[in-house]
Amino acid sequence: MNAYISSFTADLIGFAGMFCIVSAFAYSNVAKVMNMILFNLTNLLGAILLTISLLVNYNLPTLVLEIVWMGIALFGLAKEFKRRRQVAT
Repeated sequence: MNAYISSFTADLIGFAGMFCIVSAFAYSNVAKVMNMILFNLTNLLGAILLTISLLVNYNLPTLVLEIVWMGIALFGLAKEFKRRRQVAT
């Protein structure tokens, strides 16, 4: 991926991902009622952006962490969509 994205650009993408994840965490601590779709989508986006960054500026433990983070966010989204479908019926 280094041929497509410079290290500096990868860092900017990584910072955007970090901002998403930190924002989602802050939101989870201040929201009176959490929108789980917003929370999990923000976490998923953050993990995807950090993964892109890590494919350029490689760090295996952090890459594995982001893959796990994406899995948890996808699980949370699936759970929330299922819950909303059950409530609607």
